[in-house]
Order: sequence, then C-alpha cells, then structure tokens
Amino acid sequence: MIEIRQSPLKEPPIFNAFRNALLRDELLRNGDFRRYWSSAIINGVGSYVSALAIPLCAVLMLHASPAQMGMMGAAVAMPYAVLALPAGVFLDRNRKLPILLTSKAVQALSLLSIPLAWWLNLLTMEWLYVVSFIAGSCAVVGGGAEVVFLTNMIGRDKLTDAQAKFTATDSVARLVAPGFAGVLIQWLTAPYAVLLNAIGFVVSIALLRNVTASDPKPPPSDKHPLRDIQDGIVFIWRQPLLRTLAWASGCWHMLFYGFGALQVIFATRELGMSAGMLGVAQMIGGLGVLVSSLLLKPLTRRYGPVGAMLTGMGLCAFAYTVTPLIPANLFGYPLASATVCAAMSFFLDCGVMLFLMPYTTMRQKVTPDAYLGRMVSTMRFLTVSVAPLGALAAGYLGEHFSVRAGLGCVAAGGIVLMLLLALSPSVRQKT
Repeated sequence: MIEIRQSPLKEPPIFNAFRNALLRDELLRNGDFRRYWSSAIINGVGSYVSALAIPLCAVLMLHASPAQMGMMGAAVAMPYAVLALPAGVFLDRNRKLPILLTSKAVQALSLLSIPLAWWLNLLTMEWLYVVSFIAGSCAVVGGGAEVVFLTNMIGRDKLTDAQAKFTATDSVARLVAPGFAGVLIQWLTAPYAVLLNAIGFVVSIALLRNVTASDPKPPPSDKHPLRDIQDGIVFIWRQPLLRTLAWASGCWHMLFYGFGALQVIFATRELGMSAGMLGVAQMIGGLGVLVSSLLLKPLTRRYGPVGAMLTGMGLCAFAYTVTPLIPANLFGYPLASATVCAAMSFFLDCGVMLFLMPYTTMRQKVTPDAYLGRMVSTMRFLTVSVAPLGALAAGYLGEHFSVRAGLGCVAAGGIVLMLLLALSPSVRQKT
C-alpha cells in the first residue's frame, strides 16, 4: 500500500509578516488596545462621512446662509463652554468605560434622527443645530473619558506610539471615507449618508463592551465639585506649559471653526464644486493625514513636540491664506480651481494632525493621574469653548461682506498666532 504524505500548507507571506509585526509591537499584542483601535477606526470613517454629509444637508437641501453655517459650527462647540468643567469632575469621580459607551449610544440616536426627520419632511436648520449640540456634548463627556481611559489602559510612555497608530489609520479613513461619502450623498442624498456614522457607533459599542482592561471607580472625594473645578483651573494656571498651550489652542480652535463654517459654502457656491468633487478633495486631505503620521515621529525626535506643533500650525496658516485666493475658474478651468482647493485640504489636514497630536501628548505627560480628567476637561473648556466666537464671527463676515473676506480674516489670524506661539518664552524654553 502506498502512503501518500501531504505536505503542510504554507501560509501566505503576508500572514507571516503580519504575525511578526504583531509580535514585535507591544501595543498590538494588547487585545484591549486592538479593540479600542478598531473602534476608533470605525468611528473615524463614520465621522468623515458625517463631516461632509451634515454641512451639505444644510447648504444644498436647506439652503443655509453663511450666518446659519456659523451658528451650526457654534452649536458644536457650545457644550465645551457649558459642560467641560463639570465633566472633568464627573470623569475623575466615575468609571470611564460606561461613560464612553453611553456617549456613543446617544450620538448614534441623534444621527439616526437626521434621515428620519428628512423622510418625515421635518428636517430644519434648527434640527441640525440640536444634533450638532448633542454631538459636541458627547465629544466633551465621552471624548474626555476616551482620552483618560486610553492613558490608563496603555500608560503615558506609549501615548506617542498610540497616537502615531491612530494618525496612520485615520489617514486611511480620510482617504476612503469622503470619496465614498460623496458617491453615497449623490446616490441617496446627504441625510441617509449620515446613517453610516450612526451604524458605526453601534459597532463601536459592541467592540468596547469586550474590553477587559481595569477601569476601577476612583475613590470617593470629600471635596465639593466646585472646589475640584477650581483645583483643575489652578493646576493649569501654575503650569507654564499648560497655560501657554491653553491660550494658543483656544485661538487655534477659533480660527479652525471659523474656517470650517465657511469652507463648504466657499467650495460649493464660489468654486461650484459638487458633492462628489468635495469628497475627492477631502480624500486628498486624507493624504495629508497620512503624511503627518509619517512626519510626526521624525519631527518630534529632531525638533521636539513643540517644533512639530509649530510646523502643523504653519501648514494650517498656509492653507487658510491660499484658500480664499483661489479663483472660480483658474486658467479658465473649474477643475483647476477644485484641484488647488484639494491641495489646500492636504496641507490643512496635515497641519491639523501635526498640531493636535504633540499638543495632546505634551499636556498629558505633565499631568498626574489624579488630575487627568479635570485637566482634559478644563483644557477643553479653556480652548474649545471660545470656538463658537470664531464660527459666529466668520459667519457674520461672510454674511455682511463676503465669504472670501471671512476666510481672509481667518488667514491673517493664523499667521499672527503662529508668530506669537513661536516667540512665547515657555515654548522657547521647551524647545
């Protein structure tokens, strides 16, 4: 009898490469981090779809004015002024994972209301204001819980590595999601495209429910909540670096929200870009996020986190400056104007990530565990709570003068802010 021996099946080389990378990387060996990272990827894809779909609901379907777009941008940021400080105390006194799961559930329901309201012919700008306010509220409470939970789960020494991984996958989402969103919006209309984000939050909840990392409830505090809020503010005030980061980030958020309030109106009404073209332009922006993930570590090693942050701020100022100068028909071709607009999305997205990632890491490294929740929420209060002023001011300028004039003021502010931060004594000492 002849015995036939079967040779063992060989795994494709790509599987071996993936396994080896997984074994070498300490973070990737952590199952909880992989679940957390997967959740972040799903939410990132959905958020990029909504970031295009919701403004297009307002501009194309509800014919929003520049002032109304400014109000919608302000509605997203207003919760930072109302909820940020009490949220910090709440986070420092409670487990983080239940807060995170609840905020994602609320966001899923609020986004689901947009296609439902459109189907029932009830969708209005006021409805979008409410949804935007809810999204901002969940970002304040749930976003703060997310930051603290990640820090406790992996430790401060791995934050830069984790941020680089988040940036890399975010760039892929930025490349894929807006183009898909543009097609989806033209096919199903913008309200139904928002469904994708709502479904993403549901999947994210399912992933995070399986996280097994320790999330103990902090010991009870005998202090009055107002005293805890005061302690958080005093802690930041006595830290020169945190104090500088607070005013710089506050000004940066005002400019960013002001630009965002007018960006879609400028692209659609001044440059004549369709939803599909806007999606492609934002996909080019995803390349900027990818480049920032590749530049973050080498820039930080060579120039420190402050140098990387200033580089990001400079790229943002460059995009703010060039965008309002784009003519409607560059060289007689509307496509040429759209191409330049897409290039500015590349520089802006690269700059945003190079600014935010070092900023987030720097503030967490100098903060003790006991103050993490209050620090995050207090910094958000001090920085993002002023963002509505930028959105409302840009909307006012766009309404009473022109959209280009509003964007031009944002550009001037970006240049001045970059110079002020570079000359700040605490920043120069850090570099």
